[in-house]
Amino acid sequence: MSTDSTSRTLRPMHRIPLPENGPPRLTTLATGTPVWLVTRYADVRQVLMDPRFNRKSLTEADAPPLLVVPNLLDSPDGLINQDGPPHQLLRGTVQRAFTPRAIARWRPWTASVVETLLDDLAGQPQPADIVEGFTRRLPVSVISRLMGLEHADWERIRDWADHALSGGAHSAEEVGAAMREFGLFCAQLVAERRKEPGDDLVSALVVAGDGLGIEEPRLIVLVLGLVVAGHETTMTALANIVVHLLTDGRQAWPGLAESQEAAETAVEQLLRTIPLSEGRVLPGLIRRAVEEVEVGGVTIPAGAVVAVQTNAANRDPDVFPQPDQTDLFAPLTTPSVVFGAGPHHCLGAWLARLELGLALHRLAVRFPGLRAEFTPETIEWREGQMTRGPLRLPVSW
Repeated sequence: MSTDSTSRTLRPMHRIPLPENGPPRLTTLATGTPVWLVTRYADVRQVLMDPRFNRKSLTEADAPPLLVVPNLLDSPDGLINQDGPPHQLLRGTVQRAFTPRAIARWRPWTASVVETLLDDLAGQPQPADIVEGFTRRLPVSVISRLMGLEHADWERIRDWADHALSGGAHSAEEVGAAMREFGLFCAQLVAERRKEPGDDLVSALVVAGDGLGIEEPRLIVLVLGLVVAGHETTMTALANIVVHLLTDGRQAWPGLAESQEAAETAVEQLLRTIPLSEGRVLPGLIRRAVEEVEVGGVTIPAGAVVAVQTNAANRDPDVFPQPDQTDLFAPLTTPSVVFGAGPHHCLGAWLARLELGLALHRLAVRFPGLRAEFTPETIEWREGQMTRGPLRLPVSW
């Protein structure tokens, strides 16, 4: 992972340029594979929801290469690479734990975690690093409790997760070695919970998986994927949101403290307008046409690779007028596609919303005078991953 901030100055994620909205157009992946780039809101939703675009064919023998260095998203056993009944069966083992009603039961406990972390932050000498003290610790604490990993070595898990979603920071050999270690850890975890089940998500997955006859490799990769996805994207989103709110979006800070509802509305707008990744094509948002399909007036041939750019779609001016003049406290009139759409819609969407809403509201209440001891130009960035976020953010109050 690169931590060199002197070689070039990167823009904060809320300032990065996005591909222009328009009809599907041909471009090329880093591997040289031709790909149809889809940027308009309606077109993105069509690709994500139309079964004529699938994931499984991307892992078949005739599929063109998508990544220069393989990572977790390449695994044919992964949930994201299943379609139809196999996907529904595997997803069904975990989906019940992430419904809005199920997540609502976690609200009191998550709120208590937020308060504890903010107590700890308040006791730090100033300036304090809000990344290490809050934005990184919150998602790890929540997913640890959900999966029964409170006593796990999270420094090691975070290193594995960096490799699992590597976007060029590691060699193929390094990624392979880390994924084998991570896989062995998850295999042992599954075996332990099968022998002594608890009230955690891993135990529930093992019981459900065994009852449904889900193959062990798929169960292990499912657990691995949940560990990674359960903390990485929320951690990155929260830190990038803090960068925006303490710099260009400072005027919104008092409004976050007014009510939990106001903060939750703002979360939807912030997620829509602050990308997790730069202009690159994310492997998880790639599909393959299994037959000829028309999208946005363009014919996509059978066998073609298609990539949706959800960041651009979330700022489509035909759907979200004045995308660069967003009122954070105005409810969305059209759902964003920040969590995708269709059968592969992000399982953890409601958990992420819960964590982010509680985090921003209570942070603004507890630290009304929170101020940045950094500038956009001095931020050190975590690079070489599928997503980009700050390594540290010194703040005072």
